[in-house]
Amino acid sequence: MTGKTGTTAPNRATTTSSTWRNWAGNVTARPRRTVAPATAEDVAAAVASAAADGLRVKAVGSGHSFTTAAVTDGLLIRPDRLTGVRAVDRVAGTVTVAAGSTLRQLNQTLSTHGLSLTNMGDIMEQTVSGAVSTGTHGTGRDSAAIAAQIRALELVTADGSVLTCSAQENPDVFAAARVGLGALGVITAVTFAAEPEFLLRAQEEPMPFGRVTAEFGQLTDENEHFEFFWFPHTESCITKRNNRSAGPADPLGRIGAWVDDELLSNGLFAAACALGRAVPATVPGLARISGSALSARSYTDVPYKVFTSPRRVRFLEMEYALPREAAMTALHELRAAIERLRLRIGFPVEVRTAPADDVPLSTASGRDTAYIAVHMYRGTPHRAYFAAAERIMTAHGGRPHWGKLHTRDAAYLAEAYPRFAEFAAVRDRLDPHRVFGNDYLRRVLGD
Repeated sequence: MTGKTGTTAPNRATTTSSTWRNWAGNVTARPRRTVAPATAEDVAAAVASAAADGLRVKAVGSGHSFTTAAVTDGLLIRPDRLTGVRAVDRVAGTVTVAAGSTLRQLNQTLSTHGLSLTNMGDIMEQTVSGAVSTGTHGTGRDSAAIAAQIRALELVTADGSVLTCSAQENPDVFAAARVGLGALGVITAVTFAAEPEFLLRAQEEPMPFGRVTAEFGQLTDENEHFEFFWFPHTESCITKRNNRSAGPADPLGRIGAWVDDELLSNGLFAAACALGRAVPATVPGLARISGSALSARSYTDVPYKVFTSPRRVRFLEMEYALPREAAMTALHELRAAIERLRLRIGFPVEVRTAPADDVPLSTASGRDTAYIAVHMYRGTPHRAYFAAAERIMTAHGGRPHWGKLHTRDAAYLAEAYPRFAEFAAVRDRLDPHRVFGNDYLRRVLGD
């Protein structure tokens, strides 16, 4: 059966002029116009009007990207009113959701229908369109990227048309737009594959760096979802293995979850980061404390409550996707560079995996992938660390996450992505005058 849920705002866009900042506070946009449309038709009218006035157009999500991908001095489209789940089709196994809805709203609604996404990233605050456009992914042996779970898209193109695409309808647009960087149009709705809700058993435990890196291949092969965090300046890693379970559900207790996820992972960790920023010499000692603070725990719950966790400590991030077989070599090189350059790194390094997919600009396009993500607490100097990490990752053929800090340009990326020209051809057809262009897209896609 097909059912509808969610609320729809009045069919009218609001227009204002205001400053927009991202979650981390490192990106600011001062558009000439800001609109908050409620329907695809509102978006189409706003795009057509802006294009007629010679304004560039960008849509923003919740601001969880660290790049300037959504910055414009023309028309900024806000997602606030383009929300709600349009339809849930249990027979087809799909859910269609307005692009401004957050992943939290989507997953909570799916759960009420007894459905779930197969996989997702580790936070739920992004809008659907933002997550799709930047290639958000989780970790998984067989499934990972949000893009691979998309079944159809609704897109407003540069001429103000509303275009729908899927594997059967406008398939070339569909292939490219699943990770579109905001370069092909404004996404107004997404249809995802959904499956009957299942349970995941999470096992989190400390593990020495040497063991994790030596057994990385085995750990990724034996678990449906495996990831780990390494604390620089230490031998400490926290590993997480998620596998499907027949049940019964055994969720985290309220007090235990608060202690681990709020007090230790957010409250005390924020205090440690602030101290490390003020007194860098304390960072190695604080890292040892942080690496030993979290103990082993196991729990079983519905997927979105296992995949995700609260992230309240604000930071900057760079992440690279590497061929999976190169990941541990690169991680060892990163560790050596941190010590050689005498960097003081208080944030753990995150390692995840994804299977190869068929999306032209997905970071896992055409190859089994491992992700290495580096972070720095907001306000802490990050350039030396990120530059060192980027040199290592690019030497291994790394592809930067589209929504995270990097310095790569179109010349590099055209070599890193075998289907780069295919994406560029779709862009040239849909947006020949670069209505959706900005400085970031000029750098990573060229003109």
